[in-house]
Amino acid sequence: MNASIPNRSGSAAAVSRREFPYKRCMVIFFLLSLPMVNPTVHGDGVGYYAYARAPLIQHNLRFEEDWRHANRYFSSARLQPDDQLRPDQYAITGYVDNRFSVGPAMLWMPFLALAHVMVLTWNAFGGHIPANGFSEPYLIAMAIGTAIYGFLGLLFSFLLAKKYVQERWAFLATMGIWLATSLPVYMYFNPAWSHAHSAFTVAFFLWYWDRTRGSRTALQWVALGLIAGVMTDVYFPNGIFLLLPLIEVVITHATSWKAEKRQAPGPLLVGEVAFVLAVLFATLPTIITRRIIYGGLLQFGAYTALPWDWSAPNWWQVLFSSNHGLLSWTPIVALALAGLFAGPRSARAMVLYLGVAAMAFYYVIASYPYWDGLASFGNRFFISLTCIFVFGLALLFERGSRYLKNSRWAFAAAAGLVILLSAWNAGFIFQWGEHLLPVRGEISFREMAHNQLFVVPREFASHLHAYMFKRKEEMRQIEERDIEQIKSSPLP
Repeated sequence: MNASIPNRSGSAAAVSRREFPYKRCMVIFFLLSLPMVNPTVHGDGVGYYAYARAPLIQHNLRFEEDWRHANRYFSSARLQPDDQLRPDQYAITGYVDNRFSVGPAMLWMPFLALAHVMVLTWNAFGGHIPANGFSEPYLIAMAIGTAIYGFLGLLFSFLLAKKYVQERWAFLATMGIWLATSLPVYMYFNPAWSHAHSAFTVAFFLWYWDRTRGSRTALQWVALGLIAGVMTDVYFPNGIFLLLPLIEVVITHATSWKAEKRQAPGPLLVGEVAFVLAVLFATLPTIITRRIIYGGLLQFGAYTALPWDWSAPNWWQVLFSSNHGLLSWTPIVALALAGLFAGPRSARAMVLYLGVAAMAFYYVIASYPYWDGLASFGNRFFISLTCIFVFGLALLFERGSRYLKNSRWAFAAAAGLVILLSAWNAGFIFQWGEHLLPVRGEISFREMAHNQLFVVPREFASHLHAYMFKRKEEMRQIEERDIEQIKSSPLP
């Protein structure tokens, strides 16, 4: 029996479970969470957002104004006293050295274009909102767009997982990864960064790839290629997921070759060529912007100049370091990875595919000199694997339910675990956001645990109130604390 089909016992309880509106609950929860969206651009987000604002407002790729309007920490290291950019901020082409990817700007553009039209219309009737891309309507549109993409990534993750497990386990796993990982920081608090978009594009790619696997038409190959190209535009390491269709076609060709009655490879080859052409077409925005900014089609600025070490020397620290280790900061991910070893036979092939992609992604990050993400919450790079984490956690929950005879108790236990880990993560995010712990470098887990038990319960409510109703002042104070921490303990 397919693992995605629930037990058809005919009982009223079973019918109720099958018909419970899990997707509707997710939508409602998302809508209720929207007030947490923080319409701001700072840090790396300055570079990502510039690729949307400058073309929309200035119709060019001149980013000087974006650098000048950036948050104080970002701009202070890049501007001279006369408010001009330092010479080292320019590439050899004369354009500002903006190494960040263009994909988030592509996804934001519909939201920002609508905001721009609304601002121009308002101003035509006597309004006075600056139509420069920096005013509130633009920032709100960008932030809401990010939150929507993050939610869509979770929704596609849910849809993929529920194909292999009962829907309730897919729901609980989705909520767990939504609330107990680094994702909420980059879906709500830092919306101008690329990671929520990565969660969306990778989940969309994996869902569509699996949905069409084994019977893909040429048109579906094109669609898959377009999704894959945008996924790579959003975040360059996401291109690792191109391994999956590559492995798929190698296996298909090998199986066809060994078959007694060999199938004509023509239709498959047509689809494969169409896929490659679609990927190239979808990545043209990256290729063109690299050509303009850096003078070469495959130039990626600082990323190509960094001392990558392909022996992956940081493989252990990436997972367990107090310096933004993936598992040490977000332990629910450990459960999700364990779940990949607990899948039913019907999910075995999918687990192998996802395992290969996750290992390849992990290898690349372990080879990156800034594997810790600097001021990251947890290891933000792995937000790209949100769909895989949901899948693994759903498999773990379903396997765990087999050891409890009462399905209601199993669901309650899993839900309780999700709530506990989500509450812990919320407290940890609070400590990180309020700089109760260093946002860069190693932290003391002993201090963090003490804060979770004694400081967070005392201060959380007042800071949440300030975040909801006096957000600009709260954000200003957070940045002041960030600057003070850097001055007191500068990085080497």
